[in-house]
Parts: sequence; structure tokens; C-alpha cells
Amino acid sequence: MNEITEDMTIEEILEKYPETVKVFVDLEIPCLVCGEPLWGTIKETAERYGVELSLLLARLNES
Repeated sequence: MNEITEDMTIEEILEKYPETVKVFVDLEIPCLVCGEPLWGTIKETAERYGVELSLLLARLNES
């Protein structure tokens, strides 16, 4: 199980846990632009895309 928290950046998560890309894709959250990770924390990203933070964290940590 991964140890992803709400204050981690997308870049940090993708570097440590590349398998999490599938979670972002499944939830229709862009995580890469032109091959580079988007900036911002998981909390900010969840708010921006209207995804429940607890759901996103659970899915990322299970991947």
C-alpha cells in the first residue's frame, strides 16, 4: 500500500508511485501536460476537479 497524503504534489506522487497514473485517468483528473506532471497538491487537485479528497487518497493508496 502506498503512503500518499493530501499535501503531496502530483509530481512527487508520480515519481514515487508511477502506477497511480491509472487512478488519475480513471477519475478524469489530468496529471500530465506535455509529458510533465501538473503542479499542485492532491488536496488542491481534488478541489479543482470536484473529486472527494478521501476517495482520491483511498484510490491512490490502494493502487
